[in-house]
Amino acid sequence: MRARTYGLALLAGALLASAACSSPSSGPSHPKADTATRTIRPVQGCGAASWTDPADRAPERAPARCRPGSPAPQRLAEPRKLTIATGTLSAEYVAPLRVALDKGEFDKEGLDVTLKVLPTPEALQLLAKGEVDALWAAPEAAVMNGIRGGFVIRWVAGNFSPGPKSKSGLWVRLKDGETPAAVRMADRTLGTMIGKGSVIAYPMEQALEQHGGGLDRIRYQQLGSADVLTALRNGGVDSAWLLDPVWRRVDGEPGYAFLGGQPPGEPLGGMLYGPSLLNDDVDAGVALLRAYIRTVNTYFAADYKQNEKYVTYLADLLKTDAAILRSTPSLRMDWEIRTGTTARLQAAYRAQGAAEGDSLPESRTVNRSLYEEAVGHHP
Repeated sequence: MRARTYGLALLAGALLASAACSSPSSGPSHPKADTATRTIRPVQGCGAASWTDPADRAPERAPARCRPGSPAPQRLAEPRKLTIATGTLSAEYVAPLRVALDKGEFDKEGLDVTLKVLPTPEALQLLAKGEVDALWAAPEAAVMNGIRGGFVIRWVAGNFSPGPKSKSGLWVRLKDGETPAAVRMADRTLGTMIGKGSVIAYPMEQALEQHGGGLDRIRYQQLGSADVLTALRNGGVDSAWLLDPVWRRVDGEPGYAFLGGQPPGEPLGGMLYGPSLLNDDVDAGVALLRAYIRTVNTYFAADYKQNEKYVTYLADLLKTDAAILRSTPSLRMDWEIRTGTTARLQAAYRAQGAAEGDSLPESRTVNRSLYEEAVGHHP
């Protein structure tokens, strides 16, 4: 996750709440269950390890994996042109899509894929109308508000969870005599690039509650990406949500403490589909996920940053500094979605005041059937 993906969530929520209720193009609130009648066959190279129990949120859970090169391509009879919207092309969590394009994995499926950088509010509107086919982002408050208003959007595949050594998350500047174990967060200021309604609200809430705070008991201060660390260091804010690789600047320094980040083993973002791939062309929807999953199994199966040559390749592909990319732990790429994640996210959005009403059921927010078909798992 990165700030550019999430920073427009609050604005998107406002736009979607109004547009979804009035737009005739938003479609029915429940997609047609085309996937329910599809035949799922065993997939060579994807055995028992290609699926994990969605209810398993153990930090040590190994992500699902097939053998490298699996699932094998199944080229569509007719080629398709697909557009995936994304908030950035340079963040590490976008790397599987960039590599899939560069290595021809989408092309092997008969897919001509374009990655298009779009602001979140615009991308969600286009996704709901079927004018873009997929969105590489997260089920933020804006998405939940849009679905509640009638948009046909589902979260269909995960992206990553942090490595066990990652310290991307909530950092606090300790007061005189304060120890990390005794930090009390209530009434402190939090510097963040991330607005209310972002998926980061969920892990932030967990970290705050362990230290006498809560999403409704802190004071937010919106800052530019270059200002968050500076404000934390000079006392402008008491705490900050520091992303990769910024947290490395305070890691190990006296006077700072890491309070927590994204839960291990629980992806909070990934691929969102609109009506074109959920309803109109499910074959293409499965093929797109098959190429993505094959890319993960082939190029991101384990600690990919142990391979110096591969890090250099990724840095060149993402147009980022190899030393910066190397300075943080590998992401644990994970295409699966945990049970209850969207319910936990919605509870955090309500605590922030970014959403109202009861949580949408998972049947309205998540569709696992496409990646299950891609790996040959029959639920």
